[in-house]
Formats: sequence, C-alpha cells, structure tokens
Amino acid sequence: MEHETVGKHPEITSWKETGILQVKIGLDNPLRWVNSYILPGDGGDVTLMDPGPRTRSSEREWEAALSALGLSPRHISAIVLTHHHPDHYGLAGWFQERSGARVWMSERAHGEAGLMWGEGSRMGERLPAFFAEHGMPEPWLSRLPEHLDGFVPQVTPKPEVTYLREGMPIRMGGRDWLPVQTAGHAPGHLAFHHEDSGVLLCGDAVLPQISPNVSLVPGSDAEPLRLYLEGLRRLRALHVRAAYPGHRHPFTHFRERIDALLAHHEERLDIIAGMLSAAGSLTAFEVCTALFGDKLGIHQMRFAMCEALAHLAELVRRGRAEMRETASGAYAFAAAG
Repeated sequence: MEHETVGKHPEITSWKETGILQVKIGLDNPLRWVNSYILPGDGGDVTLMDPGPRTRSSEREWEAALSALGLSPRHISAIVLTHHHPDHYGLAGWFQERSGARVWMSERAHGEAGLMWGEGSRMGERLPAFFAEHGMPEPWLSRLPEHLDGFVPQVTPKPEVTYLREGMPIRMGGRDWLPVQTAGHAPGHLAFHHEDSGVLLCGDAVLPQISPNVSLVPGSDAEPLRLYLEGLRRLRALHVRAAYPGHRHPFTHFRERIDALLAHHEERLDIIAGMLSAAGSLTAFEVCTALFGDKLGIHQMRFAMCEALAHLAELVRRGRAEMRETASGAYAFAAAG
C-alpha cells in the first residue's frame, strides 16, 4: 500500500490509493496511539473519523495536524464514530462545538456511551460490585471508581448524535460507504465498507497485531464473545483489499487476520475449560490472573477481568461450564458435569 508521511507531530500519513489521511493521536496506555482518519471530500470539506480522547495533549495534536493540512474546524462537515470508547469517541463533542458538524454513530453505541459515561451512569458502583461477585479482592475494587471517573473529562462535552443504521450509506470522502454493525469489542460498533474498492474502515473490530478486547460489562450485552465471533465471520464475507484499523497500521491480510482471531478465541476457550477441569472450580478473578497475571495496572486489569468473564460466559453458553453460587454468595465456575 503506497503512502507518504505529510506531517510528523502528530504523524500524518497519506494513503495514496484511497486519499485517506491517517492521523496518529497519542494515548497514555500501551496502545500508544489511536488512528483518526480524515476523508477529503469533493468540495474542500472533510469527514473526521474517531478523533480520539479529549486531553490537552490531543487538542494540541489536532491543532497542529489541521494546520499542517491547511484545514480548520470549519472544513469538517461530518464526524463519524465507530464506537463509544473514549479513545475514539472522546473529542467528538469538542470538535462539534468548533465545526457545527453532525456527529454520526449507531444508536446502540450511543446508548453504551450513556451507560458508561452519561450523567446518570452508575458504572462506578456497578462494576466493582460485579467484580466482587466474581472474586476480585478489595485492593483492586477500591481503585475502580476513581479509574472510571478519570475518563469523564476525556468524553466531555458530549456530542449531539445523529444515528447511523445498517443499510443506510453515508457519504465520506467522495464515496458512499455502507455501515456494518458488529459487537463484542463494543456494542453497536460500526465498520464502513466501500465495496467497489474493497476498502474497509474497521475501527477496533479487526486489528492487525492486537487481539481486540472483548468485555462482559454489567448492563450491557450478556454474550459478547458470541457476538464478536459472529461479527468476525460476517466481516470475513466482505470483499476487503485494504483495512484501516483503529490501532496500528492499515493492512491487507484481512481474512487471514480474522481466521487468526477466530482461532485465538477458540484456543483460549479450550485453555480455560482445561483450567476448570483441573481445578474443580475457579472464580473469574482466578481465571483472569492465571491468564494475564496480577501485575497489571488498573486499566489493563479492568479489561482483563471483563475479557475473562466474556470467555467464561461463552463456555457456559456452549454447555462446557457451569456458574455456581458459593457459600459466601459469590460465584465460581466449574467444568460442566
């Protein structure tokens, strides 16, 4: 895929075949950056996709990026979001205030943003209680409310949202793109497919090097891994020559990468099932730390715990495990008898 670097701070890459501009917005976690995309239109306007989290650093990066490209917020005609996570959704309201552009995302994703970051969100209470039921000890639980509250500034102000629906094409960069809704990594997650060229803006549904996190969260989808695997198979059926992901670099080995992700999750299910058979029963926290260790920061531990729970829920759904209430009122998992 032919490309050239057109800006360095932040790094901006122009992908020549498609005209898409990739802007790397820095993150303060192991992912290092999120890919925001600018799709230039026919009349000087641009569509901005997944602008990143709102921090003072990301604001400065965007000011520098727009200046390097000879753009200002008034050139932004639409802001499109693949999903509700702060590293994708966060600056949408900030850009909307400056540009007047519509913000587009799926209704399901917008609902999830409210569940996690809305005015009436109780996730700071619900998630620690949920994790406590599944064996997480108090030293971890006590850190969760402050950790979750730390994301609120990254998603403020909240945007006014217009909903995208599957089967409703959206015009971006002089092309009509078809939204494809998947789930698992994030409820209501949208990828955008241009069939004639075989280009897919895939958000975090498929990443070239990282296995996207799949999380079981209270009040959200009850079977996220099932939904994620179904979504992968759906995306695999598309004609994709080049995929533009939310993290790392655009890539061409799309079907091979999906096959690797499908195999990875089946292997992890087998590993967990074997752990349950060997141990008799385990809490989700015990499974989590066996898989990922206990030396993680709170951000990574939250994702690890939610991922372990997603896999355990899938084993239960498949009849390979059972969830049982313990004498203490918590829950443990055992191999199905």
